[in-house]
Amino acid sequence: MFGLMEPADLAVVALYFVLVLCIGFFAMWKSNRSTVSGYFLAGRTMTWIAIGASLFVSNIGSEHFIGLAGSGAASGFAVGAWEFNAVLLLQLLGWVFIPVYIRSGVFTMPQYLSKRYGGNRIKVYFALLFLTLYVFTKLSVDLYAGALFIRASLGWDLYLSIIILIGLTAVLTVTGGLVAVIYTDALQAILMIGGALTLMVVGMVKVGGFEELKRRYMLASPNVTSVLASFNLSSTNTCCIHPKDDALKMLREPTDEDIPWPGFLFGQTPVSAWYWCADQVIVQRVLAAKNIAHAKGATLMAGFLKLLPMFIIVVPGMISRVLFTDEIICINPEHCMQVCGSRAGCSNIAYPRLVLGILPAGLRGLMMSVMIAALMSDLDSIFNSASTIFTLDIYKHLRKAASSRELMIVGRLFVVFMVAVSIAWVPVIVEMQGGQMYLYIQEVANYLTPPVAALFLLGIFWKRCNEKGAFYGGLVGSILGIIRLILAFIYQAPDCDQLDTRPSFIRNIHYMYVSTFLFWTTIITAIVVSLLTPALPRTYTSSTMFWALKDLDTIKSSEKEECDKLTDLTIAECNGHTTSAHKKDTDGIELVLLTPGSDDSKSLNLPAISEGQTANDCYTNGQTVVVDPETKEEPELERNKWWKFFDCLCGLKNYDVKSPVARVSVEDEMICIQMLQESPRIKVLLNIGLLFVLSCGISMYLYFSL
Repeated sequence: MFGLMEPADLAVVALYFVLVLCIGFFAMWKSNRSTVSGYFLAGRTMTWIAIGASLFVSNIGSEHFIGLAGSGAASGFAVGAWEFNAVLLLQLLGWVFIPVYIRSGVFTMPQYLSKRYGGNRIKVYFALLFLTLYVFTKLSVDLYAGALFIRASLGWDLYLSIIILIGLTAVLTVTGGLVAVIYTDALQAILMIGGALTLMVVGMVKVGGFEELKRRYMLASPNVTSVLASFNLSSTNTCCIHPKDDALKMLREPTDEDIPWPGFLFGQTPVSAWYWCADQVIVQRVLAAKNIAHAKGATLMAGFLKLLPMFIIVVPGMISRVLFTDEIICINPEHCMQVCGSRAGCSNIAYPRLVLGILPAGLRGLMMSVMIAALMSDLDSIFNSASTIFTLDIYKHLRKAASSRELMIVGRLFVVFMVAVSIAWVPVIVEMQGGQMYLYIQEVANYLTPPVAALFLLGIFWKRCNEKGAFYGGLVGSILGIIRLILAFIYQAPDCDQLDTRPSFIRNIHYMYVSTFLFWTTIITAIVVSLLTPALPRTYTSSTMFWALKDLDTIKSSEKEECDKLTDLTIAECNGHTTSAHKKDTDGIELVLLTPGSDDSKSLNLPAISEGQTANDCYTNGQTVVVDPETKEEPELERNKWWKFFDCLCGLKNYDVKSPVARVSVEDEMICIQMLQESPRIKVLLNIGLLFVLSCGISMYLYFSL
């Protein structure tokens, strides 16, 4: 569309692929990928720097470079509000939500809902909802954005290039798990920030600085006479060609069609809270942290990095409008079709047009690598998180006796399934070709996610909310949201030069106000139903609420007493060797207590059920497992060379099949509590960092809104 890249650019892209593969495979071989925790949570060994970088690039996908820049070109600073909102909500994740998730000992977000409210219908329902959201608001848009840039810059066959990118991403995800994803994300973060900053600086030089950009942006309207003459258009109608009067303000009037400030604060913020505090893609990375200090440090780092997209993505989109006005701002649908192949508008080409229009050879290759990095980081995040949810929340629910090895294989096979869905979805994406892509993502999310945000907030802060209240509240909110989403697809916005004949409740009510209604409807329904039905037993709220964190000191002080109680149950006294005791529960399942010796500083507390681990994980960690007493020894199976190669590639160990098969698994509660401990000095440093990041986020809001 704008010309092919030169050999120097292709060499840079090839070097990027080599670096990603080397780092991914190095992380793959050095990590433990043979357990549930090792594959899905990177063994909980990651540091704050790696997690912070991974959080940033997992969010900043190719749809951000295409969508944010496109919205910046079309409507100015408004879209940057989502980025500054994220700065604040990331700290809510680090200081409120993550401590609760660690204390609960959960691996997935549907698993948390099940543990907090009880039952399985909430877990399965929201697991399916999350997987659906990944397809329609993440996977599809990412692939379309990546395809748009590849088609504009390389001229490659669209389907072949997308399949190659998906395949490469899937190889790293299937074989390496979360640890490979996080380490490759760290490389991609450096590449994305460095490349985007380079483009911003070059663009600023072209337009004469930030103040000059703001002046020229307000004058950036296409030359209608020149466009009509150049493109030989049959229609002379024009629409939406002038910048809005409030384009340089972020939060706008209550009736604004982009970001009405009441709708953003009261409707969009809960939806953003779901994404940053309860979405598997984001939370799974922070749960991989060594301890709570590294988790908080990661959210601080990611929050600081989220200040950048306004300047390195939105502003370049505005620069692109200034420099290439007649292409980015098409005067009517006929003109749009000739420029970019979409009747809805051409703002989505703002970023690739700027890259290919002002950067020299070599740097264009760098930015191509940035776009590929953004696409791959989002894809590997989606693949890994979707695999985690399906394996631990759906498959394990259907097959409770699944071994660790079986879960590892199923998780990897589900990634392969997601790859097939991705490839099959490419034609749909090409036909979709919407206007402002980023706003499409937000609109779909605003119809489907408010009930999820409401249930997580109620679960963490209101003890009285029970399973019936949560289920029916979520059901009512979801049904209303799905109906509104279907209506939005039925009554689509007309071309900008056509009369809008949609019903007034579709045409005049902004989707953020709909989100506000769905959020509060869910909360009110959940509260009413909960108050009319019996409360949950304390076991469901003792470790799954924010207020339970205040009891950590009391729990820690009773650790020795709990160890003594367990020791009394053993056959032999703790004498430096692991001993075992056998005890029957009500289901006739044999409980094997593996108790450390007296010299071990880690004593065991009463176990908390964790669906993430299996017997093999627990045996290697010396933790408690529940086993079937009727398990019989089986002869070790001979495995052919292809199975051995598969095991080696995926890091699966040949567990001894003579060991008892796990029926249920547990994670030591005291390990979770130890992860929540912070030294006073580190705590002070983290709180100072929190104040600094919050101050920066609020200052940016005020600067761009007043």
